Amino acid sequence: MNKPAIRITEPRSKLSVTALLLPEKAPQNAAFLQAYLAAPRVVPGIHAMWTGPEISCPIPPADLDGQGYATPLPAENATLTPQPGDIVLSYVPPRMWGGNPNAIFDIGLYYGQGARLLFPIGWLAGSVVAQVRADERDQFAASCGVIRRNGACDVTLSLVEA
Repeated sequence: MNKPAIRITEPRSKLSVTALLLPEKAPQNAAFLQAYLAAPRVVPGIHAMWTGPEISCPIPPADLDGQGYATPLPAENATLTPQPGDIVLSYVPPRMWGGNPNAIFDIGLYYGQGARLLFPIGWLAGSVVAQVRADERDQFAASCGVIRRNGACDVTLSLVEA
């Protein structure tokens, strides 16, 4: 049986992995990602500053303006300590972070041990919405390490069936 998944690529680092969605554990968050990724998206990726081994992929506010799916998300399959291979969707309400008038939706690609969802605004539980296939996690970690060394990049996300 095919399962919905996200293909995550970034050519400079040779990142190319599949993360299986977890709609049974994070239904609203998975539905958000499936709606957002109805067409492939290119989002900025940068190594996180506070959360440890994570490539942070904030969804551009312009991608969310006027979209019915861009609503507050509950914490589902919540974690404060993501594990290697976890894809975590974090939601920050408007004005919570430095008065930013826009809600923040961030897709976190967690690739190593020791990650934590501690931000300047405090602890913020995120939803584990997908997981990189176990047989691709070594390549995932290696590619994310390249992104860490190279700096900002563009990450392509697309829906696939796995």
